[in-house]
Amino acid sequence: MKKLLVRSAVSAASLSISFLCMQSAAKAQGCVAAHSPQPVISGLDPTNQATIAHSAGTNFLHGLTVSTGYRVYNSYRHYVGTDYQAQRQALHNAVVNHVNLFELDLNYQLTPRWSVIATIPAMEATRHGQASATNFYRSGGIGDVTVGAQAWVWRPPTESHGNVALSAQLKLPTGINDAKGRTVSKSGVTSIQPFDESIQPGDGTWGFSLATEAYKELHWRTSGYFTGSWLFSPQDTTGVAQARSAPGENVISATDQYLWRGGFSRPVTGVKALRGMALSFGGRMEGVPVRDAFGSSNGFRRPGYVISIEPGMMYSHGRWGFYASGPWAMERNRKISVTDIRNHAHGDAAFADYTVITGISRTF
Repeated sequence: MKKLLVRSAVSAASLSISFLCMQSAAKAQGCVAAHSPQPVISGLDPTNQATIAHSAGTNFLHGLTVSTGYRVYNSYRHYVGTDYQAQRQALHNAVVNHVNLFELDLNYQLTPRWSVIATIPAMEATRHGQASATNFYRSGGIGDVTVGAQAWVWRPPTESHGNVALSAQLKLPTGINDAKGRTVSKSGVTSIQPFDESIQPGDGTWGFSLATEAYKELHWRTSGYFTGSWLFSPQDTTGVAQARSAPGENVISATDQYLWRGGFSRPVTGVKALRGMALSFGGRMEGVPVRDAFGSSNGFRRPGYVISIEPGMMYSHGRWGFYASGPWAMERNRKISVTDIRNHAHGDAAFADYTVITGISRTF
């Protein structure tokens, strides 16, 4: 019985880590916008024997894990660099974004090591200025779909209770990047303009992502985890025009995106009613670089990053799992963009204080 309880605790911990690694940075917080999903890995529980024995099943769904995720935040705190622009709140001229992000992740296990993965994101968002009674924008739709494959370095389950996975995905230009609405200028002139890129469901360009995740059981049933992902967008701009007066900012830039996460997870033990639950705590950094890894970085973008602490919890029961976390921003930095450098300026960006992330998963 004791061995069974220990095995259950280890399974809950690694399943928790898998859900921690599952999340994508569909958008960096606030106006530092990543238009499309940044899939890390929709990892399966590496100690789940039902998953590993996929080849023994006869149902074509055997080995499939379907996960749905939800993320919501409100961005309204403006920063230039790391300096908080308190006057925007005092003068009631801050720009407010409310964003709801939805995601469907599919992971089909081909062998104990290899699986094919896909992510289908969607977004519903609003944007308005505190000082404007007329310009209230709402957008929504499917984002940029990604498809690819992942592989564990060592065949799970491992004797060391640790493993590393690598993944690569192709980003398809399926997302709407030119949603438009009515805009009333300060002089009262009405026109139809594309929405700000921070509430566009996608960027409509081809790209690819590389990602990794790792976990290792340490001591006292505690496990460490790490995930990292970079979405590459080689295309220079999205081709969507913007009514911006600064030189070079009349078109939207196609941006890279990144996400780094790490921390510790431990199953809840000693309480029968909480069996299957694990708690986690870690750090998170996500954002948009000033310059892309490949290609040019012209056009308008809001580069920067958010560093957050991230407490979370995971509950698993049979083939079902539920995950929730609440990243809380510790540092926000709106960096100088390529066009800022050329124009001897430094634009701002609005960030959220915190984000609420939830997800549910079902393995067949």
